[in-house]
Amino acid sequence: MSYFVYILECSDKTFYTGYTNDLDKRLDAHNSGKGAKYTKNRLPVKLLYSEEYDDKSKAMSREWHIKHDMTREEKLKLMGGDIRITK
Repeated sequence: MSYFVYILECSDKTFYTGYTNDLDKRLDAHNSGKGAKYTKNRLPVKLLYSEEYDDKSKAMSREWHIKHDMTREEKLKLMGGDIRITK
């Protein structure tokens, strides 16, 4: 099974980072208002970036690192030129 860490851009231009095992289903959930509390009032959201892992704990660790250790500028640098999925 694959796990994905992803970064969304919300309608207010903020970023939301999460992880899932079904990227399309999770994006649909966010955009229907059934995703995270944070994104519910910032719709629509757009997928800017994702990374794929074969281990759930690695994906969760990476999500935590992106959320807690990276500034907005570092996230932009991470995504710059290496955006893997755009919807």
